[in-house]
Amino acid sequence: MKKSNFILPIIVISQFCCTSLWFAGNAVLNDLIVNFNLSSNALQNLTSAVQFGFIVGTLLFALFTIVDRFSPSKVFFICAILGALFNSCLILERNTLSSLVLLRFLTGFFLAGIYPVGMKIATDYYQKGLGRSLGFLVGALVLGTALPHLLKDIMPSFSWKNIILFISILAIFGGFLLFLLVPNGPYRKKGTSLDFSISYKVFKNTTFRKAAFGYFGHMWELYTFWAFVPIFLKIYDDLYASVHFNIPLLSFLIIGIGSISCVLGSYLAARFGTKKIAFSSLLLSCICCLASPFFFMIENEIIFMLFLLFWGMVVIADSPLFSTLVAQNAPEKDKGTALTIVNCIGFSITIISIQIISQLYNLTNSNFVFLMLAIGPILGLIALREKELF
Repeated sequence: MKKSNFILPIIVISQFCCTSLWFAGNAVLNDLIVNFNLSSNALQNLTSAVQFGFIVGTLLFALFTIVDRFSPSKVFFICAILGALFNSCLILERNTLSSLVLLRFLTGFFLAGIYPVGMKIATDYYQKGLGRSLGFLVGALVLGTALPHLLKDIMPSFSWKNIILFISILAIFGGFLLFLLVPNGPYRKKGTSLDFSISYKVFKNTTFRKAAFGYFGHMWELYTFWAFVPIFLKIYDDLYASVHFNIPLLSFLIIGIGSISCVLGSYLAARFGTKKIAFSSLLLSCICCLASPFFFMIENEIIFMLFLLFWGMVVIADSPLFSTLVAQNAPEKDKGTALTIVNCIGFSITIISIQIISQLYNLTNSNFVFLMLAIGPILGLIALREKELF
């Protein structure tokens, strides 16, 4: 077995274990609300706190070119340990909304040393077949993101605190695994000096910039969709008396099925072209955004579930493809910083999207608010249609 073939599964397993930290708070949200007397807007605050922490983390990592100047495996390991530590602090008895938001912020901050760093490690090992490798890697992120919902379903007799601790232990395991078994890759080119200008210089490349803009449009939709999946199911469950959804399990399936489409999309990209498959996926998810309010009107839970499962597939399938385009069009020595700053901007957009759509839904209680999810994909599609990218 070639060493590179052995490395990818390790990165994937580590990424899966560590990114389970992301939605740990969402999976036990009702328990947090009851135990700490939180208000009904806790979802948007706790989700946005993770995103904001990730943004600050990626911004600082990019400005100080951390991943290009230091061993990515060591950065990944340290961030996994610290992320797990702050996640486990959610169980402390004297937490308030402010302390919970701070803990989720710090968890998000250290996730900045996990998700983009995992992609950087993959680019250090794989030049040929990079898109396929990132497909597996983002698929691991999707499963890791969905995992807390599954744990909530299969561990009903366990305290929510045990679920949080289990996720933290899993993240520590993932960090150790990568640190012990994945050394610096053969294609890694170490950055030799601190250069604050790299974070904006990379955008002077037109092809890089347009790939990044497509990614930004995708991000407007993605995390808001993931955050709202349990709410979509609850809305539909409340609308029709005959419907009784297992919300944690179905949330896991709807989010987790995206891992399959990430891998499938990477294989299709190898055959038909990365840009074309990214465009097609973004177009399909845009159509889902526009159609979503009307599926709430159909009193057939099977049709509704099939729609959400399809949406869960196409909403993420283009993510590894955009990351591939970004990595391929960034300077070799600056790939880590380029991936990190694009992640930073993309996740900044998710906060805006989550906050706007949450506020509008709370004000109107209308399912037509979800039409706004299409704004990002539409703008991303416009950027992707430019001649310089296709």
